[in-house]
Amino acid sequence: MTWLVLATEDELSETVGLCLAAEAGLEVGQQLRRGGFGYLKSRLRNFCEIALHQPVFLLTDLDRMKCASTLVDKWMGDLERPENFVFRVAVREIESWLLADHDAIRSLLGKRIGRLPLDPDSLPDPKQALLALAARAPRDIRDDLVATEGALASQGLGYNAQLCHMVRQNWRPARAADRSPSLAKARKRLKELAERIG
Repeated sequence: MTWLVLATEDELSETVGLCLAAEAGLEVGQQLRRGGFGYLKSRLRNFCEIALHQPVFLLTDLDRMKCASTLVDKWMGDLERPENFVFRVAVREIESWLLADHDAIRSLLGKRIGRLPLDPDSLPDPKQALLALAARAPRDIRDDLVATEGALASQGLGYNAQLCHMVRQNWRPARAADRSPSLAKARKRLKELAERIG
């Protein structure tokens, strides 16, 4: 068994990464995250070195960068990417991948939330789009996801817990990939990795 190293920005991205790895038949042996992309970017050379000995899956958000290839090129600089280093970018945020699975989102937020985005990768701020939908969810879910007025955070205290639970229980990458090209590419690269090391 070859163990996968999973490097992510936050708890929600980590949960999605674990789901994607499991779907591809990859066992995660180590999870690395410190909150935000700064840690990932600063450790890129280390991840490349690790990938020479065991596969690495790095998952980050595009955020305000123009496109995924620009972000990867900027971060990698003159580093050579090892064959077993899967560097994938959620366009624009991991929430767009969640919004792409309409069945899972409705299982969490309810059926009365209105229209869901058909092309979540094109949303300028997927997290805000998800929070806007959550504002119409049943009260217990809404209270967990949406911040109270005047709060410092943009989301509620139960945001990560609720969405991570949804990912583990109901989110299906195969369904979501139909509406998210960036997710479809991530699934493809992980499948290729699994075939290569299997």
